Amino acid sequence: MAAAKSYGFSISMDAVVGVPPSFPGFTRRSDYNRRLPLYLPSVRFGLRRIRVRGVLSSTPWSPPASHRDRNDNAKKFRSQTEAEQQRDAISLLNERIRSEHCKRESPSSRPAMDSEEADMYIQLVKDQQQRGLQKLKGDRTGAAAASGAAFTYKVDPYTLRSGDYVVHRKVGIGRFFGVKFDVPKDSSEPIEYVFIEYADGMAKLPIKQASRMLYRYNLPNETKKPRTLSKLNDTSAWERRRIKGKVAVQKMVVDLMELYLHRLKQRRPPYPKVPAVAEFASQFPYDPTPDQKQAFMDVERDLTERENPMDRLICGDVGFGKTEVALRAIFCVVSAGKQAMVLAPTIVLAKQHFDVISERFSRFHNIKVGLLSRFQTKSEKETHLQMIKHGNLDIIVGTHSLLGDRVVYSNLGLLVVDEEQRFGVKQKEKIASFKTSVDVLTLSATPIPRTLYLALTGFRDASLISTPPPERVPIRTHLSAYTQEKVVSAINHELDRGGQVFYVLPRIKGLEEVMEFLRQSFPNVEIAIAHGKQYSRQLEETMENFAQGHIKILICTNIVESGLDIQNANTIVVQDVQLFGLAQLYQLRGRVGRADKEAHAFLFYPDKSLLSDQALERLAALEECRDLGQGFQLAERDMAIRGFGNIFGEQQTGDVGNVGIDLFFEMLFESLSKVDEHRVVSIPYHSVQFDMNLNPHLPSEYINYLENPLETINEGEKAAEKDIWNLIQFTENLRRQYGKEPYSMEILLKKLYVRRMAADLGISRIYASGKTVGMKANMSKKVFKLMIESMASEIHRTSLVFDDGSIKAELLLELPREQMLDWIFQCLAELYASLPALIKY
Repeated sequence: MAAAKSYGFSISMDAVVGVPPSFPGFTRRSDYNRRLPLYLPSVRFGLRRIRVRGVLSSTPWSPPASHRDRNDNAKKFRSQTEAEQQRDAISLLNERIRSEHCKRESPSSRPAMDSEEADMYIQLVKDQQQRGLQKLKGDRTGAAAASGAAFTYKVDPYTLRSGDYVVHRKVGIGRFFGVKFDVPKDSSEPIEYVFIEYADGMAKLPIKQASRMLYRYNLPNETKKPRTLSKLNDTSAWERRRIKGKVAVQKMVVDLMELYLHRLKQRRPPYPKVPAVAEFASQFPYDPTPDQKQAFMDVERDLTERENPMDRLICGDVGFGKTEVALRAIFCVVSAGKQAMVLAPTIVLAKQHFDVISERFSRFHNIKVGLLSRFQTKSEKETHLQMIKHGNLDIIVGTHSLLGDRVVYSNLGLLVVDEEQRFGVKQKEKIASFKTSVDVLTLSATPIPRTLYLALTGFRDASLISTPPPERVPIRTHLSAYTQEKVVSAINHELDRGGQVFYVLPRIKGLEEVMEFLRQSFPNVEIAIAHGKQYSRQLEETMENFAQGHIKILICTNIVESGLDIQNANTIVVQDVQLFGLAQLYQLRGRVGRADKEAHAFLFYPDKSLLSDQALERLAALEECRDLGQGFQLAERDMAIRGFGNIFGEQQTGDVGNVGIDLFFEMLFESLSKVDEHRVVSIPYHSVQFDMNLNPHLPSEYINYLENPLETINEGEKAAEKDIWNLIQFTENLRRQYGKEPYSMEILLKKLYVRRMAADLGISRIYASGKTVGMKANMSKKVFKLMIESMASEIHRTSLVFDDGSIKAELLLELPREQMLDWIFQCLAELYASLPALIKY
């Protein structure tokens, strides 16, 4: 009896076994056995005795249509059931949890971690993050960094122009009017004030206060104009926007933290330090630059001294020696009997990597290098796939096809990714999946903003190669409106000194037209076209002929953005430059200037009046970064110019629009520095005490309809004991097999959900006394505040308070027990929505 009450159910006695006697349209049990089986987890659960009552629920329950009239009624019943479930609170909660976690790692795949271990790893993350912020502070603030000043995204009011949009942290978005002297009320001495226009009036702030509270308002898209200005006399709308941005920031931080904790938890034995590495390094024909030497040491330390898989970014300008860093890492891994994969975005770049690697490893006959590409025949591909599978290839070079399911590695140890920004979302996700099990080295001259952000904030290691080789000469950049005369002059200049020319367009469509124009202008010069839609052999031959100097002018798309290293090509012409991204333009410009000749990049736009503000800003940034080694700074500019959605995903673009990029980043760094303060520690499911006497009676029709009612209820309890995902799966399978449950069964399910959510939130006891609801919680006041701010329901948000380790609510009137359960269920569902913004170890 006690056991039955604690689980909160009663069963009517009318017909526990056998087929229900005479329900029209009832499915026989033999028919149900052929349906989808009910999900039954295998966790042991002790159910002792159950009191059986002859009491029916007051609400009648009808089973689904029978086999004989299923054809007539199936569609109608299915639509009714689906519509009913859509309105159901449990279904809405399941849907919300799934949508929130669909792009997040499954909790079951994360490593188990106790509280003490989590403390150690969180401290490691904080230390790493602080090193990243120090690097950022040093790069961005110069003298301020030397004096120990904290890094900030706040704006200097003197750098603002009249009409610029600004964000005041407490008031919101306004329009900067100017800086003027004015006399304060309590003084006769005039001081400088910043004047800001808001929707309902003009505000003035002393210049010192403005310096502490103002941020420039930048948006990730092309329009920099906010939807509306904030109001001075009503800051509630701004406060909602700011909190929404703050919660979005916190969710990002938790995602990063959990990924990093997962990586820190992984282990692999350090690679041995072998003398052959020094022999391999001695073959490098150049003297390494200081930055290169540091990168060599960083990678060697990652591989031979650390037990965590390496995830390092090598950020170096084009031609600064990133490939040599990768080659030494490959040699270290392959020497230990592991395989290495080199991933390139285009077959042109993959082919070049294959040639370079084959040449460098030619002296080591025991190391086999292979190229997997679409240029190969089917039989050649199959041969390579079998060699990879059986470990007969040590180094595999290729494009995204290397990430396919057909490629099975024998003993993969290292993944080298060149120009990660060129890969699509699915390929990037696949690359990310490797990072918890193998060492990953990413090479890029202009890293994707997300990569750059991770490097700067310490969640990812980075080595910067910003020192140019001694013989390199800066590329001269010419930005102007397009005319045929300018194009002919630029090409003539290069041909006259015996060089070659790249002519790049954004689309395949205009290539033939340019070909016709150049043939008329240069009738005796060998000209060719190259783009990704050409037949493989034709493209390969064209590239080979250009590399050997037989072709003087190559008209192409951005397929040459990465990879072609041609010493004699020292002029590049880019037409319709406004259609390229900043990283693309920087990479294209890097195709020239590989020798000791002065190189030229001619960037042509149709008419500046046709360009968007974003395109103009992009071009201005490129012109500013003319010096060698500025790819890193350029990528930082790119963070503000390109879509912010590329940094953290499109779903955050709206959140940053609420507060602007600068304040968003400021909140991001604040949240990172206090990451351990927003941590919730869950408790075991059976530790949750739910003090509410609520024992619904299941109707006999439903009992007879279930295969085994006692076992079904037991399995629900066992699923809830495991985790929320098992409980969701149990509930959905129950409804899929038996249709929507009666109200009494819904109450039982809600009790399971209440205890499960409470366990995950660290709530050990739930009670209701009169109009008061209380929850004993193992959380801090800061965690509770973040939970409240995350709530969508204003009713619950305004009714909850945190007092002496308990969450309490005072209702307007005393509710019946079933309604009280519904209120507690909805309240916990709202609190549960904040979990993605909390560290859960």
